[in-house]
Amino acid sequence: MPAWTFVKTFKTWVKPLVFLLCSIPICRLVWLGFNHELTANPIEFITRSTGTWGIVMLCITLSVTPVRQLTQWNWLLPLRRMFGLFCFFYALLHFLIWSVIDNGLDLNAIYQDFYKRTFITLGLAAFILLIPLAATSTKKMQRRLGRNWAKLHQLVYLIAILVPLHYWVHKAGKNNFGTVKIYIAILAALLGWRLFKWIQRKSQIEAI
Repeated sequence: MPAWTFVKTFKTWVKPLVFLLCSIPICRLVWLGFNHELTANPIEFITRSTGTWGIVMLCITLSVTPVRQLTQWNWLLPLRRMFGLFCFFYALLHFLIWSVIDNGLDLNAIYQDFYKRTFITLGLAAFILLIPLAATSTKKMQRRLGRNWAKLHQLVYLIAILVPLHYWVHKAGKNNFGTVKIYIAILAALLGWRLFKWIQRKSQIEAI
């Protein structure tokens, strides 16, 4: 397939298809809501679901670079921004359910949660760090920030540490770490790959 034909096909079908796939979780929640199938505790169900998909999108976002490096599939790069924004979208829903629905925007209750519950502190810290990444995700902001853009977006590595910690501490009360360990393993592998490539590049530079 000629390069120009692939690019046209990609823009026409791939990105809309990926957008649709990433939208399935929220569409499912809306469908379940309309059909009164959000379990006996709908707030907990939606909170858990949006949090889970926020982590999934974070893992997918971080996987784009190593997959591209291993396969030379450079067409994956335009999708990374979309995955990152969907990560922020589900994290935002997760935050709004906790702050607006669960706590009724009661600032005192929110403060008490933040101060007394460690997993809330970790989760809120991760969400706050996501905000500037989402706000500067456009090409225009990338050009405006220049080299500082890449430095700013390295915050995603700190987020990738805080998010599984948030999940781990939350599950510690129930002593249920099965799913958490899977996400930790995935994120550790993705961060480990980046560390390996960084050491490799540094060794090559020093060898020159």
